[in-house]
Amino acid sequence: MMKPDVLRSAAQGGFRCLSRRPISHNSKIAYQSYRSFISTPPCREERKWTTPLGKQLTDAINTTGPIPLASYMRMCLTADIGGYYTGALEEGRDQFGRKGDFITSPEISQIFGELVGVWFVAEWLSQGRPKQGVELIEVGPGRGTLMDDMLRTMRNFKEMASSIETVYMVEASAELRTAQKTLLCGEDAVLTESKIGWHSTSKYSGLPIVWTDSIKSIPQDPDKTPFLVAHEFFDALPIHAFQVVEVAQTQQPPTTNESSNSNQGSETPIVRTKQWREMVVSPTPKGTTHADLSTPKSEQHEPVPEFQLTLNTSVTRHAQYLPEASPRYRALKSTPGALIEVCPDASLYASDFASRIGGSSQPTHLNNKPHPSGAALILDYGPAETIPTNSLRGIRRHRRVSPFAAPGLVDLSADVDFGALVEAATLASAGVECHGPVDQAFFLEAMGIRQRAEMLAKSLGSAAGGEDKKKELERSWKRLVDRGPGGMGKVYKVLAILPENGGRRRPVGFGGDVSA
Repeated sequence: MMKPDVLRSAAQGGFRCLSRRPISHNSKIAYQSYRSFISTPPCREERKWTTPLGKQLTDAINTTGPIPLASYMRMCLTADIGGYYTGALEEGRDQFGRKGDFITSPEISQIFGELVGVWFVAEWLSQGRPKQGVELIEVGPGRGTLMDDMLRTMRNFKEMASSIETVYMVEASAELRTAQKTLLCGEDAVLTESKIGWHSTSKYSGLPIVWTDSIKSIPQDPDKTPFLVAHEFFDALPIHAFQVVEVAQTQQPPTTNESSNSNQGSETPIVRTKQWREMVVSPTPKGTTHADLSTPKSEQHEPVPEFQLTLNTSVTRHAQYLPEASPRYRALKSTPGALIEVCPDASLYASDFASRIGGSSQPTHLNNKPHPSGAALILDYGPAETIPTNSLRGIRRHRRVSPFAAPGLVDLSADVDFGALVEAATLASAGVECHGPVDQAFFLEAMGIRQRAEMLAKSLGSAAGGEDKKKELERSWKRLVDRGPGGMGKVYKVLAILPENGGRRRPVGFGGDVSA
């Protein structure tokens, strides 16, 4: 799915939180155990890894011990050497489109990007038609198709187009930045570098386009009107996974002399408590079968994955605070065996979006915005009301594969916790409110996808090949709104973050209309 905006330094530092345990030289058993753990048996030298990143991960795990799922995802997706988005290993590989690993909504039909562009035009109208200071910001822009369709659409609304000051593209991959520049600016367009990022000029009205590898590089100006879009971005951010376990603990007896005398000869009381334990990744032992890993039948034709997910035997530092960070998670701690997935990066991005639109709730923050303005549109897949569990998936060449096989060659993604995004946004800024999530089908139909498709079909006329193009057009837009099991119209959701208005106005696409 769309790549996460993760600084390369974060990718390189994915294992820094995992400190080595000290060796007890006074304990021969502990020392021998440690030597056994880090030593490399003869069979390991003979093991062949499908990718260099697989060997790199194994070497790191053999040094530090099993790693959090988030560290594994971050390295697989954004490692400098062999990362899925930042270090292509296969000649001419393209992650997107029919010839790649997956196809996204903007690649399926141009109507998708056109309607997203119209949504922002509607918000611009509803927010008083600001004449200047509008910023377009896209995180995880893929090949740039969505932004290209948006800009092409917006130029038909001349007042809105003239209010756009800068287009920002938040992209960590140098290869994808080049692809986006070629599409949006032209193959011969010059790309210059500054402290903020890389600059070029759009083929649409000469708009300046700035690429950054972090959203933090984009200044938060209280006088600007930011319009942010994130399509299939949040699903690729690294997640942590946790499970509730019941553990036995000894209860210390009272320390008074009277209590001590009365408890002489009695057994130490045992109490059972519930704890969050983190799911961690380690190499799959040699000889492991699909049955050992409970591999789904659809994936059993592949070789046994090189890595596996297991429950950590002790409490990690992530397990101590991440599941306690929200009342939504804490409420599940009393449920035996409960599973949750937590994405700290997603909450950080949602908070950033909200503070740009509504100003920060922190009194010391530089962006104390007196008049909230702008909007964010998040389009991704995940449950509307529940917390995701067991949702990590791998995609390669349009097929589901194990997320723990061929690191760096498989796209990894997980369901988005929309409830966590809403919680993070509203906590970050008192100046915003959230609408949705609604099903993608509901949003696109409310935006007029059927009517737009009919207009495009008429424009094809009776020209050569027109009937085939009409059939493809119909197939494409109907795929976007398919409400069947696993259909894009049902699985994908849309969430909006807007300036707080006391619920007096619902945005178009969410049950409301344009109020100019």
